[in-house]
Amino acid sequence: MTTKKPSRLTQELLEMAAGQRRLGIMDEAMHRKITVRHLGSDALPMAEPITGDEVKAMREQAHLSQAALAKYLNLTTGYVSQLERGTKQAKGAALVLLNVIRRKGIEALL
Repeated sequence: MTTKKPSRLTQELLEMAAGQRRLGIMDEAMHRKITVRHLGSDALPMAEPITGDEVKAMREQAHLSQAALAKYLNLTTGYVSQLERGTKQAKGAALVLLNVIRRKGIEALL
């Protein structure tokens, strides 16, 4: 699937909508209706890879056991252990949630 660059009109409309959202003129529900089709694939947020040492550091900083972190992420304890050892790389929803924890702390999931 190829994605073409948004037209100048689409870019202007998106910029206007973002401005209205910032000013409070447009509510969040209406702003979410702007779809990926309008934004293009480049606008999608990308979850950055995370190392095992980072996973362990985040877990320890939150004062959680592997089992507790696994429960918050809806993963198995064994998978969290593999992430920390570096034998597995987080992907999908687990990677996204770990990036949220990295940016905002474990409190973002509570």
